[in-house]
Amino acid sequence: MKNYQKEDYPVDNIRRFLEPGPVVLVSSTWKGESDIMTMGWHMMMGFTPSLLGCFISDANHSYEMIKRSMECVINLPTADMVDQVVAIGNCSGEDTDKFATFGLTAQAADKEKAPLIAECYANFECKLAQVAGNPKGGFFIFECVKAHVASSPKLPETLHYRGDGEFMVSGRTISRKSLMKPEMR
Repeated sequence: MKNYQKEDYPVDNIRRFLEPGPVVLVSSTWKGESDIMTMGWHMMMGFTPSLLGCFISDANHSYEMIKRSMECVINLPTADMVDQVVAIGNCSGEDTDKFATFGLTAQAADKEKAPLIAECYANFECKLAQVAGNPKGGFFIFECVKAHVASSPKLPETLHYRGDGEFMVSGRTISRKSLMKPEMR
């Protein structure tokens, strides 16, 4: 094991090391209007049922749509969609039809009204299980009720935001399956 030499680091930049997972595109719909938001701050919270948690600012156009419809689709883009992912995050659904503007295909979901994004590697239909609010937004807990995942490739190249406009692309896999208890896999 390596013994690292460390130095003080600004706490407002620690996200460069702790961003939890791949950047996703969250699609929602309410009263005939659909939107897509880019999200990097989310986490798995449970296996059965499959629960996901995320914070959504009330300044985001999707906030009220998701809160009112009580559903969304978490879509997993691949690295080749990085420019669309950034552009979606740079504009508001209040004045932009993001499906049309960014050439994305809205597909009907099986269990929820929010659309799937056909160009994404995976789509997770979610219903809102709980939301805890604060003056600037809310922590949403979603239950995934239906998953759609491409059969190939088995390990897609996903985007992981590092802050300051930089992304990492998922890389090599290290397996320690044989060392783990079955219930911990």
